Amino acid sequence: MRMYDIIRKKRDGEVLTNEEIAFFVKGYTEGSIPDYQASALCMAIFYKGMTHEETVALTQCMATSGDTVDLSRFGTLSVDKHSTGGVGDKTTLIVAPIVASLGGKVAKMSGRGLGHTGGTVDKLESIPGYKTSLAPERFMEQVEKIGVSVIGQTGNLTPADKKLYALRDVTATVDSIPMIVSSIMSKKLAAGCHSIVLDVKVGSGAFMKTLADAEKLAGEMVSIGKSCGRNIAAVLTDMDRPLGSAVGNVLEVIEAIEVLKGNGPEDLREVCVALATEMVTLYKGVPVEEAKALVLDALTSGKAYAKMVEWVTAQGGDPAFFEDPNNYTGVTTAGYVAADKDGYIQKMDTELIGDTAVILGAGRATKEDSIDPAAGIMIEKKTGDYVKKGEFLCRLRTNAPDKWEEAVALYRSAVVIGDEKPEEKPLIYKIIR
Repeated sequence: MRMYDIIRKKRDGEVLTNEEIAFFVKGYTEGSIPDYQASALCMAIFYKGMTHEETVALTQCMATSGDTVDLSRFGTLSVDKHSTGGVGDKTTLIVAPIVASLGGKVAKMSGRGLGHTGGTVDKLESIPGYKTSLAPERFMEQVEKIGVSVIGQTGNLTPADKKLYALRDVTATVDSIPMIVSSIMSKKLAAGCHSIVLDVKVGSGAFMKTLADAEKLAGEMVSIGKSCGRNIAAVLTDMDRPLGSAVGNVLEVIEAIEVLKGNGPEDLREVCVALATEMVTLYKGVPVEEAKALVLDALTSGKAYAKMVEWVTAQGGDPAFFEDPNNYTGVTTAGYVAADKDGYIQKMDTELIGDTAVILGAGRATKEDSIDPAAGIMIEKKTGDYVKKGEFLCRLRTNAPDKWEEAVALYRSAVVIGDEKPEEKPLIYKIIR
């Protein structure tokens, strides 16, 4: 079998066999297939696409290209949630303890943030003492005992995806549904969960800018998950505005705590209830209405908040953090961005708001950048709100005063104010089960 023939075959729009796909994944991972041939195949796939069967084969080969996690000890109770990324997306911090308080087993490996989206691991590391690295058996024991553990990605999971994504990133072949699906789903399959809920973001702050593209991606991921023997559902949620009010690591943890205490922004609560409901529905096998009632009870009774405290302290987090988390938000420079005229906020460029957070120190422009856990944004007005000139749009926080003016200018450019109130958009567009 020759790589040349596989490239030519896909270039001509033909269907690759399982054996040909396995040959490519194995060879590229091991290094026997060079970058120039792999990039040629990626471009051919970009233009010619892949059938469902080809995408299944690619996903499975990538999932087994390295280590895999065995969660069989938890039977059908293991459940995970994956988000395609967004600004202010702290949903894992809320849904994980909700689900664990209801008997689910959340053994989650999360990544760090790069660009305008924040990583769950970065958020958790803003809690003093929290350990994002645990020995494998210690990780499993915590999930067994408490129901939840969230750590950084460890071991050699999906090395094929790591190599292939880096190549796609520099060859303009990222925007390919089959390759996006196989990238996301291979990691989920390797992580071993029986049930998976996908939070597919739609809008200016998301990878998928249109509802049609997001539906296509979500539908294919659900189909692939089912073909690979998983219970799976996808929730399409809005990212044309940041989720909640907080953007930044410790600020988002505090906001998550507020939601678990029965407070917090309504939009964040609504999305988290929807995601947790789907997770409970999948692993318990109960109707949606029953699952939602269980989720709401976990929030209102305090069970979910108690579970978060138990989870975080078990992983080394300082219990004093929960007594007064605002003690951990100190910065040298903070101030407000005010509206420059009267009117309605007609739209927010969520990606630019995320970029503002990066400038302030709350995110990374490169993998080598360090993160300031206290930096970030507290949003006071969002799309649809009426503001008067001089009224505060948000509060910015940073320990880099030299970046202040740049951050203020960028945030102001992200908010469009006009005379007409915009049409209200739903938070949750669709659920694909």
